[in-house]
Amino acid sequence: MLIDSHCHLEYKGLVEDQQGVLARAREAGIGGFLSISTRQREWEQVIGTAEREADVWASVGIHPHEADGHADMGEGALLEVAAHPRVIAIGETGLDYYYDHSERETQKALFRRHISVARETGLPIIIHTRDAEDETAAILAEEMEQGAYPALIHCFTASADFARKVLDLGLTISLSGIVTFKNAKDLQAVAAELPEDRILVETDAPFLAPVPHRGRVCEPAFTADTARFVAGLRGVSPEALAETTTRNFARLFTKAGL
Repeated sequence: MLIDSHCHLEYKGLVEDQQGVLARAREAGIGGFLSISTRQREWEQVIGTAEREADVWASVGIHPHEADGHADMGEGALLEVAAHPRVIAIGETGLDYYYDHSERETQKALFRRHISVARETGLPIIIHTRDAEDETAAILAEEMEQGAYPALIHCFTASADFARKVLDLGLTISLSGIVTFKNAKDLQAVAAELPEDRILVETDAPFLAPVPHRGRVCEPAFTADTARFVAGLRGVSPEALAETTTRNFARLFTKAGL
């Protein structure tokens, strides 16, 4: 069994045929789905799907692109919704300096609030970082000194140096379909060497379809393609990688009850 540790089941491209999307994924061997929210108004949707589908869980948070629109949101709102039995993670959140859709100081403040909630609840925080490696690593380290919290970097595309920094802090790294791209040689080198107990796979559906599906709407079923490719990089069987990543998911997302 594989688990898609990061997908957006409520996004355009998936939500219109959500039942079909889930059915195709289950047929491909995907036995679990972590459905991610990026704005407060999505929380009810992801939780609703998780309530209906036994193999879907929800994560609640604010994407850095949306930080300006949630600048005044305190920790209380996150803490309240995080208590829902189908919510097993906080995020996605973090820093995105590539697009700068929100003020950087607002992104950083909201990121720290999410970390505080992850620390208080014990739920893993799902981190998005783009063109902000140094500040992301610095915030993670500073906050870890205030008290440990579980965390992972989703859709990892950063440098080997950044990977070492976050691994040293105890984080897990999740690989998306980007790792299958022909020009992703540096990322492939990182993926090949990740510690066995710190690796997950995801789709980030409906985005970033892996080879051989590039150009299509990405679906959770494609987790199998990414996992197969990563298994080849690491010199293990797809079955072994599926077992490893599912075990890692269960260890990190303890509230899922796997």
